[in-house]
Amino acid sequence: MIELYLDNVLKELRWYSQPFWNHTMKQALLLATAVFSLACLKPAFAQEQAASKEELEEVKGALQGLSESAAEYRGYVDALRKIKISGYMQPQWRFTDLVNTVYPVGNFSGGAFPSNVKNMFQVRRGRVKVTYDNVVTQFVLQIDAIQTGFTTKDAYLMVTEPWTKSLGLQMGIFDRPFGYEISYSSSSRETPERSRMYQTLFPGERELGAKLFYAPPSGPLSFVRADLGVFNGSGPTANEYDNEKDVIGHLAVQLPLNVPGIAFDFGASGYFGSVRNNTKNLYTMGTLSNGNLGFSVDSTGTNLGAPVGRTYIGFDAQLYVDVPVLGGAIIRGEYISGKQPGTNSTTSSPAAQPTTAVYQREFAGWYVYYVQNIGSFDQIVVKYDEYDPNTKVAAADFLPTNSSGATGLTSTDVKYSTLGFGLVHFWDDNVKFVLYYEIINNEKLTGITSSSSSLFPYASDARDNVFTFRVQYKF
Repeated sequence: MIELYLDNVLKELRWYSQPFWNHTMKQALLLATAVFSLACLKPAFAQEQAASKEELEEVKGALQGLSESAAEYRGYVDALRKIKISGYMQPQWRFTDLVNTVYPVGNFSGGAFPSNVKNMFQVRRGRVKVTYDNVVTQFVLQIDAIQTGFTTKDAYLMVTEPWTKSLGLQMGIFDRPFGYEISYSSSSRETPERSRMYQTLFPGERELGAKLFYAPPSGPLSFVRADLGVFNGSGPTANEYDNEKDVIGHLAVQLPLNVPGIAFDFGASGYFGSVRNNTKNLYTMGTLSNGNLGFSVDSTGTNLGAPVGRTYIGFDAQLYVDVPVLGGAIIRGEYISGKQPGTNSTTSSPAAQPTTAVYQREFAGWYVYYVQNIGSFDQIVVKYDEYDPNTKVAAADFLPTNSSGATGLTSTDVKYSTLGFGLVHFWDDNVKFVLYYEIINNEKLTGITSSSSSLFPYASDARDNVFTFRVQYKF
């Protein structure tokens, strides 16, 4: 409004700027009025101009603040894009046909059944995993929450060199770099549990340590992956209990077959570690004074505190075939043998210092399974595995004369085999159903005939088969 008025005043001034004598007295008065008005409006105009400048500065400041806030929010968004949250839950129902047995049933099929129980509901796994992926650096934390409590499954960092992105360092709690079945996620595996030998040799699958890995994303060696690490050897959730460290390595090769519908992978693994002996007695397999096979004792004083060797050699292979009409098929197999230190009551890798004498056994184990896809939503799976904790003895070697006392054979030395078969149905991208039945067989100890022997339940095949119905939700 002020600008329009000033324009009119200026027009009047230009007209009245003609010589004074060309105007009438009335016109002279009008000219004087215009000049006076202009003089009065000049301060007001200056004030309004100053006010407009202040408003402009305020707007400018606000816009600058918004720009800074947008940059800050953009940083938050970029950071959030690097965070991935995933997880899965596996509630299940299990059934076995025998209760009140002299040994735990289902120990390797999802956990032992409590006394007087032959069917039970449980949450087998409840995992939540957080990953912060910053291209060449990565942070991973995974928690397992089930009915018995919380457990840390993964807690590690990974750093990859930025030039070729082929070589990296991983440190913390993560999968042991051995074989195939350890790193094959429980959310993807077609069977409810890993094989008996893996549950015995590598309880918990993870370990605390550090490893170097070589995995070229492209180039002539992109079909090779190598992992080599150093670990405590006491498992994923226990503290180190000796001064020894274990070295674990795995080499995997994906053969570049030029055959449509066929792929073949294989790998080799090594484990070189030890377990500290807390006594002067070390038991190994030999011939007893009565001529029977059993454990011979070495009582040399230097055995106290000495490391007892723990060595495994393993081989794994996977064959992928596209079967016409039906769909993809997978054949997987693995073999592991070596020396395992344990006690007279278990061959499971210890998570704490054994308080009794160490028993060193030579073992062997293997598995093979076949998975056939039926269309896009169903899979049929058949799996067979064996674990022999003591390859130096057979079923006929278990005799009353070598199955008592410190040098005797116990149920720990019994060989097991498991035949499992099941059906997997994918309901959608998140939900799958698993029906799986395991026929578990122990070797029948032909030399044990007395019912008073602790080994008498193994004179025949124990009734310890397990059926599992599982529902999995994965996101």
